[in-house]
Amino acid sequence: MKISTKGRYALRLMLDLALNSGGTAISLRDIAQRQGISDKYLEQIVTRLTRAGLVRSVRGAGGGYLLTRPPEAYTAGEILRVVEGSLAPVSCAEEGGGCQRAAQCVTLELWRDIQSAVSGVVDHRTLADLVRRYREKCPAGEGAVCEKM
Repeated sequence: MKISTKGRYALRLMLDLALNSGGTAISLRDIAQRQGISDKYLEQIVTRLTRAGLVRSVRGAGGGYLLTRPPEAYTAGEILRVVEGSLAPVSCAEEGGGCQRAAQCVTLELWRDIQSAVSGVVDHRTLADLVRRYREKCPAGEGAVCEKM
């Protein structure tokens, strides 16, 4: 299973908001510069995150984006599923995948085990966990090395 660029960038965007907002909206341009990601590409991602209610936009001068909840209330899995869809390695492992051969398929068990393992990691790691880990790896004063995640 492979997480796409959109999934990776969605996590970086959300982490950037958690680290830098301090209760004020952050412009997409600022996030794009810090992360080294095209602001046009981030627009596609933030649109999905906004529709899902994970972030909210603030219009006007000083506008930008804010988290809608505290970082501990988001899981990496929730964020990834908004932009990636299902994290199942194959479609038959998804809930209601409904394969005709499911009853006798031995590989289905493997696919479901893989899905369970992935979900076990991403559904138990919060945005707050990522913020803590970032601060451990990049204490204040580390400069440009830690600007990009």
